[in-house]
Amino acid sequence: MRKVAFWNYENSLFTSRRQNIKRISPLYSIMRKLFSIIILLSAAIAAAAQGNAVQNRPYTDLRPFHFGVVIGTHFQDIEFSNIGPQMITNADGTQTETLITCDQDRWDMGFNVGVLGEFRLSQHFAFRIAPTLYFGNRHLTLYNHTDHLENGEPITQTQDMKTIYIGSPLNLLFAAPRLDNARPYIMAGVSPMINLSGGDNDYVKLKRYDVFLEVGLGCDIYLPFFKLRPELKFCYSLINSLDTKHADRLRDDNMKMYARSINEAHSKMIVLSFYFE
Repeated sequence: MRKVAFWNYENSLFTSRRQNIKRISPLYSIMRKLFSIIILLSAAIAAAAQGNAVQNRPYTDLRPFHFGVVIGTHFQDIEFSNIGPQMITNADGTQTETLITCDQDRWDMGFNVGVLGEFRLSQHFAFRIAPTLYFGNRHLTLYNHTDHLENGEPITQTQDMKTIYIGSPLNLLFAAPRLDNARPYIMAGVSPMINLSGGDNDYVKLKRYDVFLEVGLGCDIYLPFFKLRPELKFCYSLINSLDTKHADRLRDDNMKMYARSINEAHSKMIVLSFYFE
């Protein structure tokens, strides 16, 4: 029995890895497209600026502090740690060994909007605070590898996890010297998050509070009336995002075994933003 359970667990891990590969492949395509947008946009501005000796808004970077607005789009992902085989107590008192795994099986686009305040620290460094609202969705699938359908596929349960985050990114920016009307930069920081979503009858529920590490790059584009800043950043949760006590509050025993199949989760986001300053 243990050998069969171990083989099922190994087989489920292989299936999960294969599902992750299928899901990651579109992600690479998305990342290439986002990188291409920023590179082509920056290259077009730089090419146009080479023959233009007049700088737009030449003193805008000398402001000690300024405000702005930000809009953009993003993709949310979540990385689960499954506990493996678990013992389930049936209604008649007997116990059954069950194997359930969970995975996000697709990428859904969300959008974000916010405001920013930026402090000039030196010629190349700046500190930015950008309170932002993130509206997104995650589609989760839970696979029961112990019980199967007639075609041999595991029984699955799905959950559409709609998420609303309020974040306050605290970022340090390092910018290269300005080239006419373009100035590339890199950034890093942390972002405390408040999760405003999550249902009490869901299989998976995330904690109310989270903290993300952020790294990214962008380019300042100086236009006649404002500065446009396209930016691509990657966000990764530094803490366990999973509400591990949620399973104990469920009333449906069938849902409990699915909720208890996960012991850790880390949220991730890829964010493409456009700052108007």
